Amino acid sequence: MRRPASSPRRPREGGKVTIKEVAAHAGVSAMTVSNVFNDTGKFSRETRERVLAAINALGYVPNSAARRLVGATPARIGLLYAGVDSMFIDAVLAAAAVASAERGLQLMARKAASAGEALDAARALQRSGADALLLLPPFDTVLSGSAAFRALGLAAASIATAAPLPDMFTVRIDNRAASRAMTERLIARGRRRIAIIAGPQDHSDSVERLLGCREALEAHGLDLAEDRVIEGRFTFESGLAAAERLLALAELPDAIVAANDDMAAAALWVAHRRGLSLPRDLAVTGFDDTLLATRVWPPLTTVRQPIDRMTARALDLLLDALRRRTDEPADVLEDYALVGRASD
Repeated sequence: MRRPASSPRRPREGGKVTIKEVAAHAGVSAMTVSNVFNDTGKFSRETRERVLAAINALGYVPNSAARRLVGATPARIGLLYAGVDSMFIDAVLAAAAVASAERGLQLMARKAASAGEALDAARALQRSGADALLLLPPFDTVLSGSAAFRALGLAAASIATAAPLPDMFTVRIDNRAASRAMTERLIARGRRRIAIIAGPQDHSDSVERLLGCREALEAHGLDLAEDRVIEGRFTFESGLAAAERLLALAELPDAIVAANDDMAAAALWVAHRRGLSLPRDLAVTGFDDTLLATRVWPPLTTVRQPIDRMTARALDLLLDALRRRTDEPADVLEDYALVGRASD
């Protein structure tokens, strides 16, 4: 006869939920919980649903990391990224796949549509066996400092974030300095009516890039009218919409600083369609130096962010943490470079 399910209870503060607690919550044996989690043995659909509900309610995760680190099974890294179509994310996914294979790691990637889904996505990666997490903005700053995220007990690293975070490794460039240097380049080349297609302002790196542009303009006494700053979403489509607005202004900008290559490429497209001569009438710059930068005309002047090196370094930090070689989060600042091409 099936035992009655116990009344719901919250996970213990400061400790991990055990398989026995899940069993009691679901009203089944610990063996049944194990069978459901590992999809072994025999159990009914109703039993499976009750066990999964208990696992979700209590936040139970089996301690698989230790088994993998002492055995032959490779450690698993969960990569959490925003569900947007951008060449930067494609480059990170490719770099993470290569670097993981070189290190004998298993990579599991999961996208989330919004910051509100970040914690659930992190939990899902852990339930799937992730031993550590690699995060991209904006999910790093969303999860950092969260008690619920801390309760997962996972080592985490962020790449391309804007500043050090207290509870995870960070591998980044100085986004503000890079954006300021790019804007200074345009000013030195005679551009004065500089417009900006900013990235989403819930991304810490986007905020810093916009600040860098503003600082350079202010240092040279150049005004930045609010109608010359438009926020995009790091996508080509949002870049199209932003560029259409900027190039419909009564006083046309003579340069557009875009917060990534996708939006810069979109600005080139709109400028061509409007019959502008590039870069005589309009200079355009990007950020990241993805493959797209050399697949448009004119080729993009952009900020090179060393995506491959940053991704590999983040994985090395996570691997060291899993092997207990380091406990303190480190902040690694990589070099950026201005890559001059024909678009400015």
